[in-house]
Amino acid sequence: MSGNTAIEWTDRTWNPLTGCTKVSPGCDHCYAKTMHERFNGPGSFDTVTLHPERLRQPLSWRKPSMVFVNSMSDLFHQDVPDEYIADVFTAMAAAERHTFQLLTKRHARMRSLLSSPRWPELLTRDPNVWPSDLDPERPLDNVWLGVSVENQQWADIRIPALLDTPAAVRFLSCEPLLGPVNLAESFRKWVPSGRYFVDRAVLPAREVLHWVIVGGESGRGARPMEVEWARALRDQCKAASVPFLFKQWGEYAQIGHDGPMRRIGKKNAGRLLDGRTWDEYPQQVTA
Repeated sequence: MSGNTAIEWTDRTWNPLTGCTKVSPGCDHCYAKTMHERFNGPGSFDTVTLHPERLRQPLSWRKPSMVFVNSMSDLFHQDVPDEYIADVFTAMAAAERHTFQLLTKRHARMRSLLSSPRWPELLTRDPNVWPSDLDPERPLDNVWLGVSVENQQWADIRIPALLDTPAAVRFLSCEPLLGPVNLAESFRKWVPSGRYFVDRAVLPAREVLHWVIVGGESGRGARPMEVEWARALRDQCKAASVPFLFKQWGEYAQIGHDGPMRRIGKKNAGRLLDGRTWDEYPQQVTA
């Protein structure tokens, strides 16, 4: 599946594989599972299927686009061979006119594979495919790597792994946001190489973290996102000069200035935070 999308932070999706399995509470009401099984039957989404015939699709898209990779899967799922992950990265390298946004909940595999001495060898195992002008030892400038973060527990696990992964641009998708997230606490779990530090007054996130997306859950069984959770992440990003994008409230919105969160539907809840939209994007960063 690829094509235009209604997702606010990208132009189109590209799915060189489909299918996935749940790993954390953010997966509980997975829209991809619901969509896939509507057409393919219950349980079908639990099988990961590779689609090598789709690897060259981005080369046919002439207009430079932001491309969300694997909206219907997770590239770093344990059932995806290392070689196929390298094939996807090679395809992204070849389609250099596009910017690819790659989001995962499999933070550990992403970090270990992309940091492995084997990784450049996997990328260049077919020298006729890997672009000759690109250094496989360096992260691709047109690939943004992100992790999903739904609460503080998973922020503390996934953010340090992301910061340890070679990438030109790193981002967080805090959607569905199911609890408050203090980025400084997650940075304290990261053991850097001595170049960066975090204390109670300083969050140097802009040097290693380049974008934060926040959104509430939508669909059947959606759980509410509290206003203060979204505001707190917005304020942390502003203080650290990290671009912030507020995607949506989801099914719930606050009624009145200090009222409760009530289910009014995604369309009615909208995506205004404190009276305005937040559609900030990272500048291209070279690692």
